[in-house]
Amino acid sequence: MYLEIVTPETSLVSGEVESVSVPGVNGEFQMLNNHASIVSSLQKGKVVFRGEPVITEGFEDKFTKDGKDTWILEINGGTIEMKDNKVIVLAD
Repeated sequence: MYLEIVTPETSLVSGEVESVSVPGVNGEFQMLNNHASIVSSLQKGKVVFRGEPVITEGFEDKFTKDGKDTWILEINGGTIEMKDNKVIVLAD
């Protein structure tokens, strides 16, 4: 599936990933390929994704790497949309 993480400043991440976990307002949830369409608000927490997408140059320090291909981004909140194997995270 394709992941895009966007902030008010820039697009931080774009590319293919295996999974995405986000801190939903009703608890953390994970999306894999062919997940049902969803729109949800996000609370403060960690966006965790597996894969090797492109991280925008100059913003690598916002991410931590946990393992070979697992990335973590701390957010203060936001919104997520999943549709047709494309995940868009609008993060604060």
